[in-house]
Amino acid sequence: MNGVISMSTKETSRIAILEKLMKKELKQKHAAQMLTLSVRQIRRLVKRYKRLGISGILHQSRGRMGNRRLDGTTINHALEIIRTRYADFGVTLAHEKLTAHHGVVFSRETLRQAMITHQLWKPYHRKYMVVHQIRERRSCEGELVQVDGSPHDWFEGRAPICTLLVFIDDATGKLKHLKFVESESTAAYFAATKEYLLLYGKPLALYLDKHGVFRVNTTKGGTAAVADSNGVTQFGRAMKELGIELIFAETPQAKGRVERVNQTLQDRLVKEVRLRGIATIEQGNEYLPEFMADFNRKFAVVPKEKANLHRSLLPRENLDRILCEQHTRILSKQLTLSFENRIYQIKTHRPTYALRSAPVVVRKDIQNNVVIEYNEKQLEYMILTHQPKTAIIDSKHVNGTVDWIREVTVHPDEVYRPHAAHPWRRARSLAIELAKQRHERENQVTVVTDTGSTGMNSIMEVV
Repeated sequence: MNGVISMSTKETSRIAILEKLMKKELKQKHAAQMLTLSVRQIRRLVKRYKRLGISGILHQSRGRMGNRRLDGTTINHALEIIRTRYADFGVTLAHEKLTAHHGVVFSRETLRQAMITHQLWKPYHRKYMVVHQIRERRSCEGELVQVDGSPHDWFEGRAPICTLLVFIDDATGKLKHLKFVESESTAAYFAATKEYLLLYGKPLALYLDKHGVFRVNTTKGGTAAVADSNGVTQFGRAMKELGIELIFAETPQAKGRVERVNQTLQDRLVKEVRLRGIATIEQGNEYLPEFMADFNRKFAVVPKEKANLHRSLLPRENLDRILCEQHTRILSKQLTLSFENRIYQIKTHRPTYALRSAPVVVRKDIQNNVVIEYNEKQLEYMILTHQPKTAIIDSKHVNGTVDWIREVTVHPDEVYRPHAAHPWRRARSLAIELAKQRHERENQVTVVTDTGSTGMNSIMEVV
């Protein structure tokens, strides 16, 4: 046979075995085992190889149309129906309609390939699946605690929407602490962390997301209300003083254990709270220890090692002093400082020049009590003024804000008119007076006759 013969790897591997059979170097039953064929098939293959040569090894159906192949008329008829009646249908729905109402009997995949060929259907590109590597649990309890807040309608309308703070141990999957709070704030996390530390001690590390309470996310650095001068949040500074490492997750999947338990709690805890008729945050916090005990009994696992790595609090670690907001202020010459729109006057018996320009630490605890310290000694103070907080409104919302202020301050039946001594009226009166004077000056003119030139020229000179 002349020309190029295209063969598969499977067919090529048969040539050497058939050559050995022709030379009587191999028995037919051994050749059948090597090619996973029957002895009868080997005999037919040898006869065809002797008669036709290498071309006899090729599959006899190569190049022939399949016996079960659909003719083009059936396919074209189905495609024509789709064009006229089901042009915007997907493959599956179109196949269902054709099967139910038009007697089509071929498979959905056959229809799909035909629709793609005739550009009646554009195949979807398979999305790239992000495979997250499974992280093994930590070996010991207290080695890593995952912390997260879950905003949800926990009381199903019986109370305002609030947030559940969740502390879960990575090694055991135990719920270590739960607490209902109004929102995720620094004070809320301070209170929940204090309760956790008093119950179990200090874990080695906390696994957190990139919430603004835990980390400064702006490139400009944090403000005094959120972070200290080093760009560390109040929570981060407190954990550093306690020797607890903070690990920030790059993706929600990285802290999947606490994310999954949030979903479970939004299902189970909501139903348990409903069955007990709990309708306030206080009642919910009272029930949470009972719920945690039942949850851990069902779902907690045994850690790889029995050691508990929670550390006891040291005598010098005063949680009231550490778990609070700390801000640095510089005293003025009058021994005053400004904090949260209030002016604080320091009262002291020592000479006033000793504290001028002195740096002091302002501590604000969970109960919003303010303490001012200098060299770790508390200073007495009095509040001089309390200035109301002012909101900064961008240009897009100025008109709406002004309208709202007028609605809440002016009676609907009254027309807002400034009083006689109002600066707006004084400015308007002054503008009217200046306009009158300018108008009088423009109307006062003197006619001067110029006799030195030809003709009579009248010159208007404004006085």
